[in-house]
Amino acid sequence: MIASSRQHARNLEGQSIRFEVISGKNIDVPSFRMPAGIYVSIKHDETRCWKSAIRVLSSDNAVAWGDTVTLSSHASPTLSMEIRASFELGRTLGNGELIGNLETSWDDLLDHGDEPFDLSFQPVRGVHSSLTLKIASVHACGNEGSELYDSIIDCEIARRTDAGHAQFAEYMASESVSHLNDAVEHFQSVLEQCPVDHPDRGAAFINLAGSRLQGYICNNLEDIDSTTSLFRDALALRSQDHLDHALSLYHLTRALIWRSSKERTVVDIHESARLCRKLLALCPEGTNLRRIGVDSAVDYVIGTCNDLPIDTSDEGVQLRRLVLELCPLGHQYRSRALDELSRSLNTRFSQHGSIDDIDESIQLGREAVSLCPEGHPDRDTYLNNLAFSLRYYRFRHQGKPEDLNEAISLYEEALRLRPAGHKFCDLSLGNLGGALIDCFKQHGDINDINRAISLDHEALVLCPPGHHRRDTMLNNLALALKTRYDKLHASDDLNEAIDLYRKSLRLRQHDNPERHINLYNLSSALCSRFTQTPKNEDVEEAIALCQESLATLPSLHPDRYFSYVWLREAYLSRFRVQHNLADLSLAVENFRVASRHPTQGLPHRIIGSYNWTVAAEQHGHDGSALEAYATFFELLDAHLSTRSSTTSRREAAAAFSYAKTLPVDAASCALRHDQSQKAVELVEQGTQQARFERRPGLLQLSSTEPPADLAATEYRRNTEQWEAAVAAIPQCSSAPWPSHHLHCQQILMQCVIVPKSGEPHHVPFPSLALADLEMLKVNFARAIRHASHMGPNGVKDGSHSTLAEDMGRDHATHRQAHPSRTKADCSGRELCLEDIYICSYTPTLSALIRARQAMKTHPTPSFVAIGQSQPGAGQGEALLTVDSELELVHELVPPNATTMLRKHEFAFLSACHTAVGDEETPDEVIHLAAGLQFSGFKSVIGTLWVVDDDVAKHVVEAFYTRLFKGLEEEGGMMDCTKAASALNHATYNVKNKVPLEQRIVFVHIGYVLLNLRDSARSIPCNLSSSPLVPQSSLNVKLEPELV
Repeated sequence: MIASSRQHARNLEGQSIRFEVISGKNIDVPSFRMPAGIYVSIKHDETRCWKSAIRVLSSDNAVAWGDTVTLSSHASPTLSMEIRASFELGRTLGNGELIGNLETSWDDLLDHGDEPFDLSFQPVRGVHSSLTLKIASVHACGNEGSELYDSIIDCEIARRTDAGHAQFAEYMASESVSHLNDAVEHFQSVLEQCPVDHPDRGAAFINLAGSRLQGYICNNLEDIDSTTSLFRDALALRSQDHLDHALSLYHLTRALIWRSSKERTVVDIHESARLCRKLLALCPEGTNLRRIGVDSAVDYVIGTCNDLPIDTSDEGVQLRRLVLELCPLGHQYRSRALDELSRSLNTRFSQHGSIDDIDESIQLGREAVSLCPEGHPDRDTYLNNLAFSLRYYRFRHQGKPEDLNEAISLYEEALRLRPAGHKFCDLSLGNLGGALIDCFKQHGDINDINRAISLDHEALVLCPPGHHRRDTMLNNLALALKTRYDKLHASDDLNEAIDLYRKSLRLRQHDNPERHINLYNLSSALCSRFTQTPKNEDVEEAIALCQESLATLPSLHPDRYFSYVWLREAYLSRFRVQHNLADLSLAVENFRVASRHPTQGLPHRIIGSYNWTVAAEQHGHDGSALEAYATFFELLDAHLSTRSSTTSRREAAAAFSYAKTLPVDAASCALRHDQSQKAVELVEQGTQQARFERRPGLLQLSSTEPPADLAATEYRRNTEQWEAAVAAIPQCSSAPWPSHHLHCQQILMQCVIVPKSGEPHHVPFPSLALADLEMLKVNFARAIRHASHMGPNGVKDGSHSTLAEDMGRDHATHRQAHPSRTKADCSGRELCLEDIYICSYTPTLSALIRARQAMKTHPTPSFVAIGQSQPGAGQGEALLTVDSELELVHELVPPNATTMLRKHEFAFLSACHTAVGDEETPDEVIHLAAGLQFSGFKSVIGTLWVVDDDVAKHVVEAFYTRLFKGLEEEGGMMDCTKAASALNHATYNVKNKVPLEQRIVFVHIGYVLLNLRDSARSIPCNLSSSPLVPQSSLNVKLEPELV
């Protein structure tokens, strides 16, 4: 062997060795640390002569190099090969951690010939690492490919770093704390020798923090906070374009995960989730860092977040969204992440009432169900949860029967997947029973409530004494029986419900977090029995139970609201029987505190404040009625302001449609208390809230909603404008003419006149009933239809007397002159309303005030006329006179008018139905004419019904002739405030050409200013009429249940 070696050595004289490192496999770091990369080094006589590039370890613990170097063979017949883990990809500090070392000779390597071969190293945890090499003898001079020499740092901090790595590896192998302490001491010394601007300071931070973190994990060190700070310092030195940025992110994430696991710090898991999202984007698939490090961290974060309690704060919901981002399509935990986010949005909806939340929750639930096809073990759970979202949240908020029907179908399917013997069969029975109770309340089908009771009985059988859900099933059966009692008034149902509630309560320990629900459920049943058989002990116990529930709940617990609700019901029940005013006062106080309970969702509080208005009116508690109305409007406005889009705000307002008469009721209440100013403010606030929800939808030209933040900002801006306008109502002295509000209720009719100065005036009509106005409306409509068949004078034979009687003298409704009546002294024609008044309507006083304030500016006159004579296919008949009408307007408009509409002031809408609202809510629904005024037009003319295309041009011609009369004398400035007067004159002047019903079809909306020199016979009057609808007596109750 010696001779052979010498022969090889002689044969290699003058030769060099081309050394190619192709790849490595089964590479495992002994200390378990996450390496930045792996490299190979070659030593001659203990001196490193070459180092490969640092390559990233793949997910199967393999490395691909392909690095080649040519070395002189005469330096030494033997060489040492090392596989090392580097903890930096860029500039390295020290030599890293030794994975494997092998002593060999050039002769042994050359024996493998020119073909690649594997070289195996000593085992690490029982697995042999190996390198795939290729060796060849070549004629060359010196070393080639040695450009990496300069990256080999041989200095004090490098040697101490290597010593630290060695001691740390010993600690991981032996678990000897002395080795850990030595490693920490070495790394600490290195950090102290790396000042702030040192290029290796980041690596020093990582090495010290890594060793200390491992000590914390193994319970050998305690100071995790300073360790985490070291990782943060390292990350701060390694920006996003740094080669080691991703690894530094991973180290910090790992530290936060360990701290959260040991100390239960939710804030750490929040930050870990955010870091994991960044890591997934930075770490490509197939790397060891992704498989062993990042994916494991992500899975841990997902699992931990899924086990966290529901947090409805913005941060809590955002965390759920982050977790969903960490679970892309195909991820094993995506369905769970969808479900958790859905549940968080459900809970936030119950607290804040944003329909956007529940809609998104249902969408997420549907996706979760779709990811669990037939046979999936979790399908029943996600079916149940989707059904719960549809029924318990959206159906109960919006009342859409399709949501309840779908929920029942989903509950039925879930129950089929949970047959008898399934651990959740009782829950599915109870949930289906609860949905059938809702169905019974909506449709009154006795079969629904009977089946619900049967299902709840079956669920109770599955929960025998000792079962941990028996108290819940007792409560659910009691609720079903009480619901049937509320409909059929069978005392046996109520008594059995009370017995079941008592049994459920006895099973609930005093420290049970849901015991308060049993307390106020039993209280509600006792109240019902008290109203049936007035036994004082029932109502006394009901009051005591609610007081006990309040005593068990913290001051900010959301369910305190329900305790207040049932306590007030108990007081009201006793008041209705015993007529003690103290009970009414106590009930009102509970109305008050419930409506102000800050942690309960706005929808519940809005319903409670509405019930407060009903109770105060019904029982004559005038001292709180106005406060109740104001509270309702305040809460509704806060509720609507949380919506991110026009559509969602409109849907939110629709959920409280039963309160559509509240503005009128509130104003009437204020008038009864001689508070005319408050009446005006309340009716303005109520109608304006409804209008804000419809205004953008009418005027929006695009079908797409604006961004949520812009929509919310727009709503707040509108609200601020409204508040400013309402504040200006008491200072209406700048208004040249009075405004009138007509309030019509079931019992009395009232008018409020807002004069140009001073307080508003209240004018009651004690002898006028709603039926009178309804009859007048019917008769007038019939007269209009009759007049449409007459000549231009609108009368025929003796019908004019009947028509005049039908029209009456109510200027707020009719303004057309009687054509033939004369004064008593026969001195001439009797003046009628159109001779005295110029009528103009305004949707709200605030809209009128904004128009008046805008008139302080004088924009450049502009004019544009738009007409469409040929509607689209299937859209109606052609309008043959539109073109001639446009030409007529063109001739009447002064030549100096431009077509710029930067400052829109006036609009004439001569199409059909442009000023028609809704019969039930005329002030809440915005028609096109009112919508234009809201958008900034100061004066608008609209139409109340169909316009006859053949005769409308006569009104248009007379109107524009009057509007532009004397325009040159006024400097050529068009004045939109003359529109109402011009319309008044136009309809009067064309009465011999245009039938009556086509003259009164036009109505002016907006600002009126009259020059008395031009017309001394007419006085402008702005009118605002409120809906002719009775006050509703609807009382909404909330029945909590356990499912």
